[in-house]
Amino acid sequence: MSAAVGSTAGQGAFAVGGVALRGVVSAVPGQPIDNARFVERFGEQAVNDVVKMIGVEARHWARPDQTTADLCLNAARVLLERLDWTADSVDALVFVSQTPDHRLPATACILHGRLGLAPGCQAFDVSLGCSGYTYGLWLAAAMINAGCRRVLLLAGETSSRLVDPSDRGTAILFGDAGTASGLEAAPGAPPIHFRLGTDGSGAGALIVPEGGFRTPVSDPDRAEGLDPTRLHMDGGEVFTFTLRAVPKLIKDTLADAGVEGDSVDAYLLHQANRFMLRHIAKKIGASEAQTPINIDRYGNTSSATLPLLLTTDLARRVTSAPSRMMLVGFGVGLSWGSALMELEPLVCAETIIA
Repeated sequence: MSAAVGSTAGQGAFAVGGVALRGVVSAVPGQPIDNARFVERFGEQAVNDVVKMIGVEARHWARPDQTTADLCLNAARVLLERLDWTADSVDALVFVSQTPDHRLPATACILHGRLGLAPGCQAFDVSLGCSGYTYGLWLAAAMINAGCRRVLLLAGETSSRLVDPSDRGTAILFGDAGTASGLEAAPGAPPIHFRLGTDGSGAGALIVPEGGFRTPVSDPDRAEGLDPTRLHMDGGEVFTFTLRAVPKLIKDTLADAGVEGDSVDAYLLHQANRFMLRHIAKKIGASEAQTPINIDRYGNTSSATLPLLLTTDLARRVTSAPSRMMLVGFGVGLSWGSALMELEPLVCAETIIA
């Protein structure tokens, strides 16, 4: 059963045993878009200045008629085939995204129908971004401990729909992707060590100010500056939060598990920006080989960054031999989450073009 780690109630540390990650498939849309796209709008020097910091050379953007759900659906169909899971063997579907198809119903319900899952299968959405995959893993593991046998975790984002094209800090940074992960009950599997937390006082650092029920959409013709219906990011605040929270999160997770940092095969860090990632790696004493980076090719894909690392830079490693991986998500909320996992070779870790 799921159990809190440590003696302090509410500290956000959990160890969940008896759960195995079996496979992951990521779907990215179309052909990559390189930085030449932005030169006409921002100028070559401005683009180069941003890219030097964030490290994004290319990203994939969804077509106008393509949503996060479409990308996750394509990934899920391939995953179910690779795992040889029948639709009626899935007990729960969790969709993690901040770009759903509709305000209601839950996109998970729509995906449930499109995948032909059984009526007894739970399906619900989780509105979370950068830390969303680690939260989703924790939810899936807890649900399996509560009696589910198989859980389909779908996580992704089409952030290209949220960014303001006139904001070079976000327009160049974000990419789109959808992912599917299969978890199932595995009696005797070693515990996954989770740490989860939130600092809601910083929620305004990453926000779409208008378009919800608190603040409906204003007249865009009267708006000054950036579009209030698009993503606003306080990069300095996010950077400060990350350096304050993430190295400690990693250190505490290692302590929970009683392992040393050099025993971790790879630290999968949310692909926020390259400079930040290198700084975190230095602070935790991890090598470049232990901290893979694919933001140069895919941009920041929000909740999809961690599974996308598994299916790109780490695909061969996680499908060929047992491994110890720490997945670390952090950002919008402000929120953070880690998952230290002992993985048996995955059946699949694959990236497809959708």
